[in-house]
Amino acid sequence: MNRLKELERSHKLNYPAIAINDANSKHLFDNRYGTGQSTWTAITILTNLNIAGRTVVVAGYGWVGRGVAARAMGMGAEVIVTEIDPWKALEANMDGHNVMPMAKAAPLADFLITTTGRSRVVRMEHIEKMKNGAILANAGHFDYEIDIPSLKQDAVACKVVRNEVEEYTLKSGRKIYVLAGGEIVNIAGGLGHAADIMYMSFSLQLGSVHHFLTTGKLDARVYSVPVEIDKLIAEEKLRAEGIDIDLDTEDQL
Repeated sequence: MNRLKELERSHKLNYPAIAINDANSKHLFDNRYGTGQSTWTAITILTNLNIAGRTVVVAGYGWVGRGVAARAMGMGAEVIVTEIDPWKALEANMDGHNVMPMAKAAPLADFLITTTGRSRVVRMEHIEKMKNGAILANAGHFDYEIDIPSLKQDAVACKVVRNEVEEYTLKSGRKIYVLAGGEIVNIAGGLGHAADIMYMSFSLQLGSVHHFLTTGKLDARVYSVPVEIDKLIAEEKLRAEGIDIDLDTEDQL
């Protein structure tokens, strides 16, 4: 979506687009609960390692980072969050996580998971400081969050030790393990989100397509999901789960 918005700003977007990921029914659930669970499902299946008692470093505290960190804490890990946004860093701290720069966090990590969507969040200057046996995985949107090209260039040896698990031997002799080649681990190394999370996102897409088709000709720009569609998805999800909520009344302020 960031790329589409950049195309819009530079007047290079040739068609109307809708920002599904910005809808509440998407990022509050798919990104947080879907990615949070499926990331750890993939990691535990690929590594067959216990999470409890380990130190997990989560790079980024957006909705994906929140989900990954919450699941790690729930499984008994000590969670460290790295951030560049002061409000998100403060939120992570108030959620019970330690917060520090990547340079300080990387040497402490048993698992280091990127969730930012930004490039080269984990670089060789961080990897070289990581403990022997540390595991690197990416749960963000792109495969360049971990600087894999530099790791391949600097490592003295690399071999596949399990399905989607590569062992890199550093010049120091320490071994670092990369999951799914640095690609999105819950997809490249797992089954992706649970179906009961994904059908909310698919419903948003279907509702948005219907909106486009029934609205008439639209300018080539990025649109938000209409609030009534977003709210309808949440209401239908509640109904499907058999959950009732209160209604607002006219005499309430």
